[in-house]
Amino acid sequence: MIDIIKFLVLGIIQGITEVFPVSSSGHLAIFVLLSNELHIGSPIDIDNIEIFLMITNFGSLIAMIIFFWNDLISLLKSAISFIFKHKESKENTVIMDDMRYILKLLIAVIPLGIAGLIFADYLDKFSSLLFVGISLLITGIMLYTVYHLRNKNYTNEITYKRSFIISIFQMFAIFPGISRSGITMIGGLSQKIELKKVLKFSFLAYIAISIPVSVKGILDALDVSESINVIGYFMAFLTSFIFTFLTVKVLYKYVKVNNLVYFAIYCILIGLLSIILYQVF
Repeated sequence: MIDIIKFLVLGIIQGITEVFPVSSSGHLAIFVLLSNELHIGSPIDIDNIEIFLMITNFGSLIAMIIFFWNDLISLLKSAISFIFKHKESKENTVIMDDMRYILKLLIAVIPLGIAGLIFADYLDKFSSLLFVGISLLITGIMLYTVYHLRNKNYTNEITYKRSFIISIFQMFAIFPGISRSGITMIGGLSQKIELKKVLKFSFLAYIAISIPVSVKGILDALDVSESINVIGYFMAFLTSFIFTFLTVKVLYKYVKVNNLVYFAIYCILIGLLSIILYQVF
């Protein structure tokens, strides 16, 4: 029973922290390492931790797809029309705007995907409580900096150049403790792009990059299904899906630039706690 509760908690943590700018990978790494050290339920095999993260990430992905379903269908229809009715599409303003937006998303996610492939074999070395703590401190400080330098002139559009700059910020999100949504907010707000536009762009980019990652996670899980807690992984996936969907709704309704200071303080406190726990364990 304690194992099921632990996996439910892990799913909840993933669902909430994937959306808020506080690093889901960092929080999951802290919880998994702590639960293993304190012998809370059966230990989660560190060798399978990346698979577990991919499975919970898949829950978040499904929630995001449902939340942004209308936007995704609109972009997909425009892409199909552009491919099969190219001449007519070039005269359609809506289709061409959607195609430009898709290109901006690709510009934002391709560097992140390349960075993920390059560092894939080394990321487990960055999962210690010390590294996670330092990364959370960096996330918190950067969020506070954006909050401190805030102004009312967030009127810029997402251009190709700004998409590329956001992609450079996002590359650092491959490291546990660096919040992907947080670093994207920082990249967008630093270029005076309105927060809700940044959020939508961030989550659509997340969907694009997470589809291949989640497929890989499912295939890897099937390969090692005999050595993992299948029921526990499924429960974590389910709660991750539910809480991601709920948290996105909350974020869209309540989060403003002025509220980022609370996330900044939280990241700094959790980062310090992680470093202290590293010294203890």
